[in-house]
Amino acid sequence: MKILIIVNDGPYGTEKAYNALRLTNQLNKEHGEVEVRLFLMADAATCAIANQTTPNGFYNIERMIKLAITKGTKVKICGSCAEARGLKQAPLIEGAEISSMAELTNWVVDSDKVLTF
Repeated sequence: MKILIIVNDGPYGTEKAYNALRLTNQLNKEHGEVEVRLFLMADAATCAIANQTTPNGFYNIERMIKLAITKGTKVKICGSCAEARGLKQAPLIEGAEISSMAELTNWVVDSDKVLTF
């Protein structure tokens, strides 16, 4: 099975990115046979910026994405969303890649389930 999770909100303004990554990592933990894909759009493009620092005891989206990547999740960032936010040259989390609407379209068609946050 292939599951695509699309995130639209930034890493810390709401808990949508946090909950999307909680689900991603739980899927990886309990259902290793499932291919999980994460596509970051709009303000969620900022979730993939490297070197995030959060207060002790507060969740850290960078660490959550890194865990997902180590478990096999493919992480793509909307290229036009990144460009609109000045992120095209920003340091990204290793394993996260700038992508395109064409690739998202292919992922949607190829996925068994698509979830949005």
